[in-house]
Amino acid sequence: MDEVELRQLRCLVAIVDEGSFTDAAIALGVSQAAVSRTLAALERALGVRLLRRTSRAVTPTATGLRVVARARRVLADVAGLVQEAGSGHNLLRIGYAWSAVGRHTVAFQRGWAAACPGTDLQLVRVNTASAGLAEGICDLAVVRRPMEDRRFDSALVGLERRLCALAADHPHARRRTQRLADH
Repeated sequence: MDEVELRQLRCLVAIVDEGSFTDAAIALGVSQAAVSRTLAALERALGVRLLRRTSRAVTPTATGLRVVARARRVLADVAGLVQEAGSGHNLLRIGYAWSAVGRHTVAFQRGWAAACPGTDLQLVRVNTASAGLAEGICDLAVVRRPMEDRRFDSALVGLERRLCALAADHPHARRRTQRLADH
């Protein structure tokens, strides 16, 4: 197996994002032939076809979709590495799926710089059960439910009140409390 290069991943993502080899070449500032050669080298290195090409469209194969998703994460990680190395600061990425730390988010962000001057904070919204932790997008995550995954430790940091709005004629409208299991 040949080595996979970052330029090959950038090329694949550009083709998928732009929708054609021609537009990807323009976005990358290279020739269409260079885009074709780079993609061919990536497919050869991985030993799998990543894109379906027709005269009208370029679409990822099932494997291509998985590789594109992973390529985006790799490219984001490399960009983060470059930014972190250049800044001389550490970076803590905190993932969340809904509202970070709720009403405390703004105060948390404001106090972060004073409390941890050598560490930059990045709040990352990720709509997964692990808020990006399992996917490697974040270093720490704020989640709403306990995670059953043994790879991660967790701590309960608070509870929040939830409200439910129902139509006046709904059978449960007269109840004082609701449970999600009831619906």
